[in-house]
Amino acid sequence: MCNSRTRNGLFILLILFVVAAPVEAQDMQFGMQEAGAAPVGPPAEGPPSESLAMALRLYTQEQHQEAAVQFQRVVEGQTQDAPANVQKAQFFLGKSLFHLHYYQSALAVFDEISEMGRSHIFFDQTLQWLAQLAAQLPEPAGIIDKVGRFGVEQLEQFNTADNAVLYNRMLYLMGRSKYNQGEFEQAIKLLNQVSKDSQFFVQARFFEGISYIRLRKAKPASAAFRDILKAIDSDEVEGIEDEERMRDLALISLARVYYTAANRVNEGGERKVDGKLLGGAVEAWNEISPKSEYWLDSLFEASWAFFLADEFSRALGNIHTLYSPYFTGAFYPEAMVLKAVVFFSNCQMENASAVVQQFHERYDPVKQKLEEILQKYKDNAQFFEFLKQVREGRANLPIEIQGVVESALSDRTVLANLEYVALLEQQEKELSKGPAQFRGSSLGGRILQDILVAKSFAIDQTGDIAKARYDRLIRDMQDLSNQIDTVEIEILNHMRGQLSAELQQQQSLAGQSTGGRVEVDSEHVVWPFKGEYWRDELGYYRQEVTFMCGR
Repeated sequence: MCNSRTRNGLFILLILFVVAAPVEAQDMQFGMQEAGAAPVGPPAEGPPSESLAMALRLYTQEQHQEAAVQFQRVVEGQTQDAPANVQKAQFFLGKSLFHLHYYQSALAVFDEISEMGRSHIFFDQTLQWLAQLAAQLPEPAGIIDKVGRFGVEQLEQFNTADNAVLYNRMLYLMGRSKYNQGEFEQAIKLLNQVSKDSQFFVQARFFEGISYIRLRKAKPASAAFRDILKAIDSDEVEGIEDEERMRDLALISLARVYYTAANRVNEGGERKVDGKLLGGAVEAWNEISPKSEYWLDSLFEASWAFFLADEFSRALGNIHTLYSPYFTGAFYPEAMVLKAVVFFSNCQMENASAVVQQFHERYDPVKQKLEEILQKYKDNAQFFEFLKQVREGRANLPIEIQGVVESALSDRTVLANLEYVALLEQQEKELSKGPAQFRGSSLGGRILQDILVAKSFAIDQTGDIAKARYDRLIRDMQDLSNQIDTVEIEILNHMRGQLSAELQQQQSLAGQSTGGRVEVDSEHVVWPFKGEYWRDELGYYRQEVTFMCGR
């Protein structure tokens, strides 16, 4: 006869045979299927404990909270399970936490597994759960870098008709990981495989284009950005996140590629400007709508293209728009540097000197106040609190710098990090509302610790990024101040007759300009400025510039 211990062992094994298949099958409801080529893992070393068997049974019954508590007991070593069974419990703990929407804690579990690499029997299967978490957690959670721990060859197990959505997501995430690591050729290869009908197609093409830029390959970069425009304008792709923004990013990126390619220095050190490429850049900038968050950027950047083409009236016309009363919060100090350079190139020294003076009067106090504010916040945690005050309108900033600071601390990366901190705080609140028994369990303690550790790192990272943006703003202000001072020095040299041969040649070329090197869209009307700004005239102003050299 079998003793009670033997009967219990047989009963547990019977349970495992019953629940083994449906444990994996039920995950299909979350939009994924276990890859057919991927094994569930090697057989466990010895029979599972009663806690593990119970946890697996509860998991199949979708009682994830109760299952997770038991899986945690196994992971903690309370059940004396063999190492393989402990790894199985760890993997299913991560899945249970995912189903319970404790995404950060689930990420912490799958992070531990992925760090172990091939020594963990569920390493391969963890990849798809990281991909699922990428849809739930913002980018600052660091999932892309964790995906990079896996080999590219591991993606093929998901390359099936049933897993098309998951496979394309993984191609994108792995491509982004390679991009982050500076492996641009490998990134391009992965991103280029994302299907044209995938919701990740546009993002994949964007980072493919940026990868080509990093490799200094203008033609394939511009082709990638044009693919984005074609896909969006033809409605070929559904489910694109932030479609209008992606279209504008493609346009402004395409314009920058054309502008860079048009502005070349040959082997003899002579600068050559390709008018056709410059026109292509302006055409792309012109397609950005005045309603876009990038419209003022496009006007400013196009100003430099007009300057290169000796279209000075149009360069100054765009700057005229930037400084209109409609955009009091806009911050383009470099536009004033360009304005001074335009006047200098045309030997209008009084106007150039006046602009230099205006720059210092307007922006020197801004730089000083920015530096004073920075001195109050020494570490990342303090700067994070300052960032929150700015975002909530509680910073009590001097009026001269309020718009500047708000703009500098409002870029997408900063906001994504703030979103991540807010999400972690929300998960902490949700845990506090859970059953007392669950919160008081070792699993509840683990979840809280995972959230608090991630929150601490996220706050430090957010403060660091925001502080870096702020520091860069001050450095840029100093750099522009140096540039405007250089213009002032050259004005003095011109007045003394000591101008360098290079600058004399530049002024001579400005006087030889015939114009027309950058075409205006035939639908656009050029409005004369009569002392009053009109909304529908913004972007189309022209300011006459008289060539004064040699007079």
